[in-house]
Amino acid sequence: MPRSDLLAELAGIVGADNLFFSRRDRLAYEYDATAETSQPDLIVFPRDAHATAGVMRVARREGIPLLPRGAGTNLSGGTVPLRGGIVVCFTRMNRILGFDTGNERAVVEPGVVNLELQSALAPFGYLYAPDPSSQKVSTMGGNIGENAGGPHCLKYGITTNHVYGLQVVLPDGRVVETGGAAEDSPGYDLTGLMVGSEGTMGMVTSITVRLIRQPEAIRTMLAIFDDLDSCGDTVSDIIGQGIIPATLELMDRVTVGAIEDSGKAAGYPRDADGVLLIELDGMKEGQERQIQQISEICGSHGARKVRVAATEADRDRLWAGRRAAYSALVALNSGSSIHDTTVPRTRLTETLHRIREIGKRHGVLVSETAHAGDGNLHPLVVFNLADPDEVERVHRADHEIVELCVEMGGSPTGEHGIGREKLAYMSVVYAEADLDLMRLAKRAIDPEGLLNPGKLIPPSP
Repeated sequence: MPRSDLLAELAGIVGADNLFFSRRDRLAYEYDATAETSQPDLIVFPRDAHATAGVMRVARREGIPLLPRGAGTNLSGGTVPLRGGIVVCFTRMNRILGFDTGNERAVVEPGVVNLELQSALAPFGYLYAPDPSSQKVSTMGGNIGENAGGPHCLKYGITTNHVYGLQVVLPDGRVVETGGAAEDSPGYDLTGLMVGSEGTMGMVTSITVRLIRQPEAIRTMLAIFDDLDSCGDTVSDIIGQGIIPATLELMDRVTVGAIEDSGKAAGYPRDADGVLLIELDGMKEGQERQIQQISEICGSHGARKVRVAATEADRDRLWAGRRAAYSALVALNSGSSIHDTTVPRTRLTETLHRIREIGKRHGVLVSETAHAGDGNLHPLVVFNLADPDEVERVHRADHEIVELCVEMGGSPTGEHGIGREKLAYMSVVYAEADLDLMRLAKRAIDPEGLLNPGKLIPPSP
């Protein structure tokens, strides 16, 4: 139980109704979307930057670890409070502070849900491009912390490409502004430093993002293959021919079966070894020609059929299936382990093939989905948590999958972050001198190491 004087001080900062420390409340904030758990000592819900700064100053004085958190959909253990302390939850800072369509900017608080921002912009003909599959529940602050991607990152880029400025509370309680509404800001790219820092540098209390116009026309296609390798070859060929779709998503037979068995059946063919969900957006003129080009490329790689969504309802159904893939797969058994590795597009087919071999060699079920256009893979291993032997085989398979993707010239993470689960792989990707530079930046901003300790950067050997 935290000291009564400390509780009283924090209640004075955030309000008694925004402070929780019962065992039941702490249980609700001990986990994210991974199997890792660790209870905080208390949870606070600040309503503004001033309250956030007050909490920071108290924690620093007392030497208490802090962890910023949104909806907790994190998939790398990033929002698990490994050393207890205070979870600072931003879900009550959920206002859209304003948007300026003339200058294509919006300002939001970190607790705004990604899809809520999209819904607010839609009547004005604008959108915010990053669209993680968790967009119905994930918050903008969490998207910033993990540098989230999504299906549309192929054409439009990931979160960091759409953030112009941040208001950040530093570990000593100072409130600073990085970047701004301008296209470019002089000096060091402190906004870039904060995006993807997984809550280890500061706590974001306001976000200025870039808006884009909704496309004039959208066309969605489903290409069906009897061989998954052909899917990978098709992806490289489409991009190689100079066609950049808005999305280029890959799903294998295991994924398709799980989706069709779930409550989000999308009409995907169960007997296909792989499917590609391809979407074009932009000017209406020329889209029919691109559809024809893509259909011919798919056909040249043995596509059994290419379907084009005829109505908005058809398109929504195809996308509902893709967005339900993760929940459909994890429902197959009591345990799951998902990756978000990246590889160069030209090595996509080889990587997909070798991941299947890893699964067979270890006797575990591996599904393969991907934001294939930019080489962001999501192999997911499903297993029985109550079977220690299978759990051990899964650990070995996981390790081989990540090392394979790094060997291919890729990265252990494309959008889920390093967090706790992928910490060991940072030393595989970076030399010790590279990691020392990151540690130097961390110490300069958070010398006591109180912000989200044990995440992102491995300790020095």
